[in-house]
Amino acid sequence: MKKRLVMIFAGALASSVILAGCEASKGLETDNLKITQYKEIEVDAVAKPEEVTDEAVDARIQAILESNTETSAVTDRAVQTGDTANIDFVGKIDGEVFEGGSSKGYDLAIGSGSFIAGFEDSIIGHNIGETFDWNGSFPEDYGNADYAGKDVVFTITVNSISQSTVPELTDDFVKSVSEKSKNVKEYKAEIKKQLEKEGKANYQSQLNSQVIQKVLENSEVSEYPEDEVEKLCNDTIEQSKMIAEYLDMEYEDYLQQNGFIVEEYEKQVEKDVKEYLKQDIVIKAIAEKEKIDMTDEMYEKQLKKMVETYDGYEDVDDIKEDVDEEDLKDIALNNIVVEWLAEHCIQKAS
Repeated sequence: MKKRLVMIFAGALASSVILAGCEASKGLETDNLKITQYKEIEVDAVAKPEEVTDEAVDARIQAILESNTETSAVTDRAVQTGDTANIDFVGKIDGEVFEGGSSKGYDLAIGSGSFIAGFEDSIIGHNIGETFDWNGSFPEDYGNADYAGKDVVFTITVNSISQSTVPELTDDFVKSVSEKSKNVKEYKAEIKKQLEKEGKANYQSQLNSQVIQKVLENSEVSEYPEDEVEKLCNDTIEQSKMIAEYLDMEYEDYLQQNGFIVEEYEKQVEKDVKEYLKQDIVIKAIAEKEKIDMTDEMYEKQLKKMVETYDGYEDVDDIKEDVDEEDLKDIALNNIVVEWLAEHCIQKAS
């Protein structure tokens, strides 16, 4: 059974609309919908994408290199700065173990500065299996006033040592992470195009978000399809009940844990469902009035964008197999109409 994809709005809606009003109007009115204005609406200006610099490209590549860091065990030497030492430690103040001062199997990056001054340095030079005491003191401005300024003794055992190696940017590395580039020069050009694409997408996303929000604020729906509202509400509530059951909790207890009582939660669900359906009604009414017809080519283009946007889908066939076609077409039409609205908006400097 295919799942219903709730990415932009919930479910499909069959609603007959009779468009009315003057063609020159910037709004529209139907038997159950009134939009005071959807064309040439004013929104805050969105900053154009900045030019992608060589520094930005290098920073992205460095992040990719670091994400491919390889970790290997060290067995033939002592701990060095930059290693990760797995340790057990027990801390004592005035000979007594204190709360929060002990741990087993703790991975500590040597040089991270995550412990009090001197603690990490004391581990340098020790080998796997060694146990030793380190005498130190908490700083005067330590966050816990009970320990601030006090002397402390830590008994530390080194369990294991590992080191991380960040790969170098070479042609071989490029071939391992890119399907397009064969060498470093090509890879830098690829990353630059990727950053430019991301900048444009971010710009468009911000503009689209403002535009559709403003259009929805200008819209009033007088009647919602009762069957669709009931179905979507029941589906959402049933999902919450399934989660509660999975967590071995009562439905009421699960809601209470998340800050709701049953009546308030189910009212909020109905409100949210109507907001989803409101956008669907608005989108379809605008598409009809403006004669925005979604061709097969436009639909396929939108499907490719969905694959790029939503995790878990490798290609168009994958998303078609997983999601109801009716839902996919609703999402595609929504995106097309929102893009049209963005093209016909007016950006005003704030």
